[in-house]
Amino acid sequence: APSAPAPSGGRAPASPLARRMAAAKGVDLGSIKGSGMGGRVIAADVEAAQVSAPAGAARASEGARAPPPPTDAEYEDTPHNNIRKITARRLTESKRDVPHYYLSMECSLEELMRLRTSINDTLEKEHKISVNDFIIKATAKACMEVPQANSAWFDEYVRTYARADVSMAVSTDKGLITPIIFNADGKPLSQIAAEAKDLATRARANKLKPEEFQGGTFTVSNLGMFGIKHFTAIINPPQACILAIGGAEKKVVAAGNGTFKEVAVMTVTLSSDHRVLDGAVGSQWLKAFKKYIETPALMLI
Repeated sequence: APSAPAPSGGRAPASPLARRMAAAKGVDLGSIKGSGMGGRVIAADVEAAQVSAPAGAARASEGARAPPPPTDAEYEDTPHNNIRKITARRLTESKRDVPHYYLSMECSLEELMRLRTSINDTLEKEHKISVNDFIIKATAKACMEVPQANSAWFDEYVRTYARADVSMAVSTDKGLITPIIFNADGKPLSQIAAEAKDLATRARANKLKPEEFQGGTFTVSNLGMFGIKHFTAIINPPQACILAIGGAEKKVVAAGNGTFKEVAVMTVTLSSDHRVLDGAVGSQWLKAFKKYIETPALMLI
């Protein structure tokens, strides 16, 4: 039997399924040549039309989703500097390619604060030791105790380091940079404090040498001074771990014999690369870190 002629004018003849698909995909039925009876557009025609659409049209469609800023709004465009470009690329790659997992733990700061006060009472103002200096030292000691966390992922092998070179995240007006306390496990707190202060000052003045911020075996990011209680950080590849430090807060805890006391507690979160160490090893590292923070005299040995 001869095919029924296609209607002249009006909407293109199409199957109900083809109409639904075209509406969902934003395809104009009138632009499609139907292969069904009487020139009827069928689902296969809609699929073929979408596949054959030029890439430029697809990109234009995607771009159209974001409305332009209002013409009467004032704005300023800030070109990306090299630090922000590198940071953006590396952290995007890390979040996309590295299988992160996160472990959090609370650490009491009571003993650490007492020891810090005792030490600082004997020092000049410019030589005083900060809580962050203790954190860097505890991080390095824990890395020596659980070396799997002090490692890096490479395509053909995992490299485990014999010393702890601790990178510390420093925010600058040009972006985030991570100067390194080399051999932090073998340095006294006084030397870590002096180096950390010097590196942070020169980082903010954009005066670091490349070898002072490129490398490192483990990173610490501390936002506690900004009132942040808890956060998760993105791993700095090829390192396997980064430790996020939250601010101290007062909590009431059991003190034994049915009594209670108020103590200062900080929450830390370890981000780990699951290709390098699993959750049990990450937990062991956090347990070691907590031991040094809660019994800080061990860091002086």
